Amino acid sequence: MYSIKLTLLMLGALLYVSATVCWFFWLAPVLLMDGEVVDIITAFAGTCAWLLVSFGMAIHIIKKARPTAGGGR
Repeated sequence: MYSIKLTLLMLGALLYVSATVCWFFWLAPVLLMDGEVVDIITAFAGTCAWLLVSFGMAIHIIKKARPTAGGGR
């Protein structure tokens, strides 16, 4: 059971890091270089989505590490 959890954790970390690198070094610069309004809005929305996913993962990790934090007993 531990090896499955470790494999899923490593896969999730790999997917998150690869998606982050692709977004910030490949897709977002291409969208911003075009300079069209739709492309800029798409780059902004993608960055907002990345921030939401990042903060959601951070909250999930904190709640998993300290299950009694936040009023739970």
